[in-house]
Parts: sequence; structure tokens; C-alpha cells
Amino acid sequence: MVKIYLNLQMLFSKLFIRFNWVSLILIYLVVVAGSFVRVTGSGMGCPDWPKCFGKWIPPTEITSLPSNYREVYLVQRQKKVEKFCSFLSVLGFESTATKIKNDPSVYLEESFNANKTWVEYLNRLLGFLAGNMLLLGFFWFLFYYRKSKLIYFSALNLILIAIEAWFGSIVVATNLVPWTITVHLLLALVIIAIQIYIVRIVSPSQQKTFPMNKLMWTLVLTVFLITFYQMFLGTQVRESIDALTKQGFDKSTWTDKLGLPFYIHRSFSWLVLIMLTFIAWKNHKNQKFLILRNAYIILAVELASGVLLAYVDMPGIVQISHLVFATILFGMLWMTLLRAEKQIS
Repeated sequence: MVKIYLNLQMLFSKLFIRFNWVSLILIYLVVVAGSFVRVTGSGMGCPDWPKCFGKWIPPTEITSLPSNYREVYLVQRQKKVEKFCSFLSVLGFESTATKIKNDPSVYLEESFNANKTWVEYLNRLLGFLAGNMLLLGFFWFLFYYRKSKLIYFSALNLILIAIEAWFGSIVVATNLVPWTITVHLLLALVIIAIQIYIVRIVSPSQQKTFPMNKLMWTLVLTVFLITFYQMFLGTQVRESIDALTKQGFDKSTWTDKLGLPFYIHRSFSWLVLIMLTFIAWKNHKNQKFLILRNAYIILAVELASGVLLAYVDMPGIVQISHLVFATILFGMLWMTLLRAEKQIS
């Protein structure tokens, strides 16, 4: 009887590990879907939230909607924008609240487009699935591992993904105000970081540490922090490009008009390449950690996609890959830091 119980416990542990890996993959898929939404311009495919055109399963034909649907959903969004602006004012961001409230583009209602509607809807479904996985993971901790400190991280991630979902509704309500998209992405990165930490602790395959001297550890940490900052800068550049596109500027003139964030973003990319090249060389010469080698490969693909975006008129798939590979690099560097064992010498 005891043997059967122990076997069940071992099986449960394997299921639990796989469950957390799947949760992490789903969170990454939400980032991929969100990037696809951005590239296809489907962010306003569903004008309301959490439903889509007032339904849990969105329509496929405009005939399914009332003739005044644009006015109906505009009124709903105006109410949500007013509540959000009041919330910002309470927090002390009165100028930001006033700017949003007085921005006429916030109140532009798009016409129904079935393709964009379903792209946004599938993005929400993935987010819903990821959120429920984190909810189940929290209860799993609660009932079987309540003494583990990880229950607090699981609870925190559950709260953060709920905030992320709520903020997603704000992004929609404000008609994709640029800075809200940036906050939306940064929240996703925090959620990814916490889930990676959980995977690091529960997964036997991630228990092996990486001995590093002080220089190597400092370099990896620096590259990680720059990568995080680069993603923030990247969203700023993307927002500037969107603004230039709306103003009708040709792609050939973008680099001259993007300003300082673009040049910092480009320069830091080369800095990261130099630093990670040195790290990869030292790693190949000494420890040969697979995760660092793969991080270098991911960076190479990331830089290639960045060059194509800056200088070549490439399709949306390159834009998606640029963000996705940056997010993967962020996760790999974070896992490396979590598993690093800093040596004195």
C-alpha cells in the first residue's frame, strides 16, 4: 500500500512539473498572439471586453450586429475611459488622465472586420486559458504544497495575470493608447519571470547550477537588464512608427524621424551582441552550458530580424519574430541568472 502511495506521489510530481512547463508555454503563446494582433491591427477587432460584440462567441457577419453597433460600443467605451481616467487622477496622474480624455483618437470606433475580430478573440481565448492554468496551479500548490514558499509566487502571478487581463480591457477601451500597450507587455514579462522561477524550483532538470566567476555573472546580469530595457525601447519605437504611419510618412523617412529611442535601441543591440559574444566564447572555452549557447543563437536571430525591420520592407511575420525572440532571450537569461552559482574568484 505504501509503495502504491509513493508511486502516485512520484506520478503527481511529474504531472505537476509538466503542468508548470505547459503554463509557461501558454504564457509565451499569449505573447505571440498579442504580437500577431498588433501586426494585423486587430486590437480593436472586439470593441468591448470581456465579451466580443456583446457575445461570448463573436459574429462572423456584420448582419448579426445592430445597425447602430458603432454608436452602442462607443458609449460603453466612453464610460470605461471615464472610469479609468478617474482612477489615474486618484493615483496622481491627472495630466495623463486629461490627455487621454481629450484625445479624439480614443473615441474612434472601427468598422466590423470578421478577420480582425477573430484574431483578437483567439488572443483572448489563449489569455483566458493561460489565466485558468495559473489558477489551477495555485490550487495545486494550496492543496498539495501549501508549505512551499512557491505558493506566494503562484498567488502573485495569479493576481498579476488578473491585472493583465483587466489592463487588456483598458488597452481596448482607450483605443490602443501607446503607453498602455507598453505597460501591457512589461506586465507580461513580469508574469513570465515569476513562472520561470517556479519552473526552476519544481523541475529536476533545472536544478543543476552554473558556476560563474564574478565577471561572467555581472556580464549575464548586465545583458539581461539591457534586454529588458531594449524591449521597453522597442515598444517605444513601434509606437513612433505607428504614429508616423498614421501621419502618412513613407517608410524610407522613418529612421530620420524616429528620434533618440531608435538610435539607443539600435546601439544597445550591438552592445548586447558584443557582450553576449564574449560570454558565449568563454562558455564554449570552459563550461559549455547549453542555455548560454542557445541564448547566443536566439540573439543572432533577434538582431537579424531587427535589421530587416529597420532597413527592409518585410512582412508582419518578421515583426512577430522580433518580439517573440526577444521574449525568449529574456526568459533564457533570467533562467541562467536563477541557476547561476557565483564564484568568489
